Amino acid sequence: MPKMKTRKTAAKRLKQTGTGKFLRHKAGRRHLMTGKSAKRRRRLRKPAIVGSADSNRVKAALPYGL
Repeated sequence: MPKMKTRKTAAKRLKQTGTGKFLRHKAGRRHLMTGKSAKRRRRLRKPAIVGSADSNRVKAALPYGL
């Protein structure tokens, strides 16, 4: 059986925690930051955990983890 390929785009965008969950960046941080409140900008800095609906897709994209 040949080795499975890792989706390199997913590998660059995601990070794995010690428990095996995946962290992602939050959307809305690219531009137009002046219109957003300081509280909202602070919350956007922190990573988010990939939701349960997408976790199966992420596991398929990264068969050997990170």
